[in-house]
Amino acid sequence: MDGVPEPHTGWTFVTNHARVLAAIADNHSARIRDIAAHCRLTERAVQKIISDLEQDGYLSHVREGRTNTYRIEAGQVLRHPAEAGLTVASLLSLLVQDEASRSTAPEGPGEVPETARS
Repeated sequence: MDGVPEPHTGWTFVTNHARVLAAIADNHSARIRDIAAHCRLTERAVQKIISDLEQDGYLSHVREGRTNTYRIEAGQVLRHPAEAGLTVASLLSLLVQDEASRSTAPEGPGEVPETARS
């Protein structure tokens, strides 16, 4: 990806920290460059987010040669009091999809995906 990603205007449902965590869950050895491109963030922003996540115990990494392999602490409880008792695993279950799911056509307008109806 060349340069800085295009900025997004307006609000979103998912924070950048959640996006980075989901990208790492998709690929535990993803490069910061690839995470940044996937999340449409700068590499510097991704480095800061990874640092935040590691500092608070949600993520750790092991250096293997020139590659980092990340480990997500799925049992960690989310920080906000409104999500008391919810874990990282529960958050990731909402955000992480396999590639086959991403390439399928979305539901029709106003329809809720089958997995979200229960």
